[in-house]
Amino acid sequence: MRVGVIGGGLMGSGIAEVCARSGVDVTVVEADDERAERSRAAIERSLARAVKSGKLDEDGKTTALEHLAVTAAFDDIEGVDAAIEAVVENEQLKRDVFRRLDALLPDAQFLASNTSSVPIMKLGAETKHPGRVLGMHFFNPVPKMKLVEIVRALDTSDAAIAATAEVARRMGKETVVVKESPGFITSRINAMIGNEAFLILQEGVATAADIDKAVKLGLNHPMGPFEMADLVGLDTRLAVLEFLHKSLGEKYRPAPLLVEHVKAGRLGRKVGRGVYDYGEKS
Repeated sequence: MRVGVIGGGLMGSGIAEVCARSGVDVTVVEADDERAERSRAAIERSLARAVKSGKLDEDGKTTALEHLAVTAAFDDIEGVDAAIEAVVENEQLKRDVFRRLDALLPDAQFLASNTSSVPIMKLGAETKHPGRVLGMHFFNPVPKMKLVEIVRALDTSDAAIAATAEVARRMGKETVVVKESPGFITSRINAMIGNEAFLILQEGVATAADIDKAVKLGLNHPMGPFEMADLVGLDTRLAVLEFLHKSLGEKYRPAPLLVEHVKAGRLGRKVGRGVYDYGEKS
């Protein structure tokens, strides 16, 4: 099995790492050589952390790297069995990617998008074979999170669903199949939790640290809503909420405090400051 991953950012590099660690040959495509090098370095750092924590041995790290390729040449994924798009949440960019994938990979079993907001049906409409187009929604951080939402669009075939479920299984993931709808399952629920946390903070009910602590210890979540928002990016969280607000109504209206954070450039770990202050840019 050989998989192409389009986009080597936070999600794309995580997807590629999990593929490589599970023995799946994976090629990551980035926009240019500099970004390709950054993506490879990020994967190598993550593997090194896994070794340090005892979750992976040195042989496993070496083997994973043997299954990994990172490139700035889109055509280097020609002949892969499946492709997973993980570029930024920009509809036009994703549609362009799917046009290119459809032309380059006529025999691929499926073409998946990791999108949480762009309709899969629109991506399938850019291809000659929409039956093999679906969503494969991973969660951050990908190496730790077990779930993949497989998103079925109107034209998605049973064969594409089955092939995607098998690839996810090889990656050590559990899957649920979701009918295409705004936010699927998890994004809708998670958006509500995160937005409510900002409203509680805005009202002065508790500090951000205490809200996070309450959710982790009281609801058994692995991360607090502000820790998660800072990790994912407050701009990304706001974009999802705006999409859900437009699609599903008033209950998803973004909290004013979240909007203020984004306007102020407090976007999370990637810029060194979000709800929390991380010092230098991470």
